[in-house]
Amino acid sequence: MACLCSDALVARRCRHQHHTSAIRVSCAAGVTVLWVDQVRSPLGTLTIVAADDALCALHFPVARSRMLARISSRFPRVALKRRRDPNGYARRVRAYFSGDFGALDGIAVDCGGTSFEEQVWKAVRAIPAGTTTTYRNLAEIVRRPRAVRAVGLANARNPVCLAVPFHRVIGSDAHLKGTQGGIWRKRWLLEHEGAPSPPARTRRRARGD
Repeated sequence: MACLCSDALVARRCRHQHHTSAIRVSCAAGVTVLWVDQVRSPLGTLTIVAADDALCALHFPVARSRMLARISSRFPRVALKRRRDPNGYARRVRAYFSGDFGALDGIAVDCGGTSFEEQVWKAVRAIPAGTTTTYRNLAEIVRRPRAVRAVGLANARNPVCLAVPFHRVIGSDAHLKGTQGGIWRKRWLLEHEGAPSPPARTRRRARGD
């Protein structure tokens, strides 16, 4: 079984996470400019989308269409421009895969979620590497104990997949649940961080996604 961290520990770390909802972006003639880069990883190529001072998206290929639609919805007039290693995020992603599990901790993120989603994502960021917590525990932490399913949906909608470590959340039965990145990615990330990965209930996806 994966190592479960306590509600108190997650709640304490949650209070110190840097989560912002007001980012600074470059604008030209009313067009919002966001910076894009890609990073190869053992789990596929990750796409980074960044504002001038915050990470807006970090996603696997399988989530590309959804993330582009979300960015277009948030920023109706947006220009996505290539920039190598915007704000050092690509370097931090590589560091994470090289074993520096805190490389993405504390960076400013702007996910454009609802108030509830932002609370959930902040709590997920507080889960230490190498440990897991459950959707039910997260619901308790955000003071919505009956909203376990909504917590799961919020975790699935997380647009910055490693900075908000979706993979550290498991079911109350200690099984891995379905996720935007695929169960096999969730398992790989837990094992990478040294947390024994629990069994999965869903069929493993093909690695081509």
